[in-house]
Amino acid sequence: MFAKSCAEDISYEKIEAPLDGFEVSIDNFLATPQALGCNVTVPFKEKACAMAKHKDEAVVMARAANTLMLNDAGELCAFNTDGIGLVADLTNNGIHLQGSKVLLLGAGGAARGVVHPLINAGVENLHILNRTVAKAQAIAEDAHNPKVAAVNPEVLLADYDVVINSTSASLSGALPDVPDEVLANCKLAYDMVYSKDKGATVFMVHAAQLGAARQLDGLGMLVEQAAAAFHIWTGKQPATASVIEYLRNR
Repeated sequence: MFAKSCAEDISYEKIEAPLDGFEVSIDNFLATPQALGCNVTVPFKEKACAMAKHKDEAVVMARAANTLMLNDAGELCAFNTDGIGLVADLTNNGIHLQGSKVLLLGAGGAARGVVHPLINAGVENLHILNRTVAKAQAIAEDAHNPKVAAVNPEVLLADYDVVINSTSASLSGALPDVPDEVLANCKLAYDMVYSKDKGATVFMVHAAQLGAARQLDGLGMLVEQAAAAFHIWTGKQPATASVIEYLRNR
């Protein structure tokens, strides 16, 4: 759909790499005529990062890449577009990140990948809440930015603008650990997970019941991170609203 909207002729296909043969699979793919780049899914994102000669800021921070491309010199370049996708989706939904207060739930790879794009979007502060405080502290230290801080439940702000659930808890019907009053007072509760049956995730339902002004799932982020990858490969920015609507209605 992106290619059609940008008048590009592409071949975008799935390639299953064996667990012990990711690097060989990538080398074989990139050796084929006209191969330009690819997306990388779990469990290979860390290996994609390790293979690349050039890495963007988000890859260095996340230690994982979801997009690979060969540059004109034939060198492998790695990108992590998750954070770009998140910021784009928030912006598309009328959320003004400049000067906002953001709470990030979780301290895994998904959290790491969105830190710098949120900072670059101008947030006032980015607090990270995780069951294991040391993991949140590690992200804050790696960010090298005073706006980013690990927090515990006792020192949370009362008025976060956006609370982002970067954990996979919703996939198993569970909830991340966050005080009810934080969700009750936020302007937006955002779940990076999306619900495949059009319904809200358990995190969204919980936040709505507590009084969060708005709730969003991560389907828009999924589309926008893909659009960012498409832009990296082609230099063209595809329209995303119609794609998001199409996937919502599928």
